[in-house]
Order: sequence, then structure tokens, then C-alpha cells
Amino acid sequence: MKRKIAFIALSAGIAMLAGCGGSAVSYKDGTYEARSAEYINEDGSEEGNGYGIVTVTIKDGAIADCTFRTYELDGTEKGKDYGMKSGSIANKDFYNKAQKAVGACEKYAEQLILAGRPDGVDAISGATINYQQFVEAAEAALAQAEQK
Repeated sequence: MKRKIAFIALSAGIAMLAGCGGSAVSYKDGTYEARSAEYINEDGSEEGNGYGIVTVTIKDGAIADCTFRTYELDGTEKGKDYGMKSGSIANKDFYNKAQKAVGACEKYAEQLILAGRPDGVDAISGATINYQQFVEAAEAALAQAEQK
């Protein structure tokens, strides 16, 4: 009897969750790109300054692919050298933090594909500026893809 009640309760819960999604957004197939606003560190340092660009590919009305890249204010991509000074690691802690932020870019893009919406992407500790840039740019790219 307890199993039957638990099964009924579980089934009702799943049905309620399925109904909570609201209306699904429909996207036009294609590739859409958007850029976040520039981030400029309030303390005057150049650490973390830059912007992000999200490219989203929609296939059959759903997010099929996503890339997220971040750039310095001068347009240089933040990659394996991000956090270095003159080509070498001057501050290992800063370099490790910078590289963690670079690595988060791919994770944010992967999460968007799985979640299907920017608010389904979780922030990664140590990469919150990138997260904010990602969500802003992803929302703008998906707004371009929305079928009205």
C-alpha cells in the first residue's frame, strides 16, 4: 500500500513539473551571435576587463551547438596565455584564476545546450564575471532566434 501511495505521489509530482514549464519558446533554425557589454573593473585594474561573445546554432527549433569566447578590451581572445605577463606566469594564483575563467566558457556553453535556456546555466565559482557576460550574450543571441 505504501508503495502504491508513493508511486501515485511521484507520478503526480512529475505531471505537475511537466505542466510548470509554461509555453515553450520556438527558435528559427540558423546561427546567431551576440556580444555582452564590456566589463571594466571598478578598482581601475585591468584584471578581468573585457567582453564575451556567444554563438548559438539552432537546429529543428532547439539549441544544437553553442560556443562562448571571452576577449580583452583590445579584442585579444582570452585563451591559454590569459593571466600571463609578457608571455610568462608572473603571479601563479592570478594565472590559475584566469585559466579557470577560460575553462568555464566551454562549460557554460555545454550547460546551455543541455538546459535549452540561459537561466538553466549554473554559475561556476571563480568565473562569475564570465557567467554574467555569458547569460547576457546568450539571451541576446536567442532573442534573435525567437520566432514571433
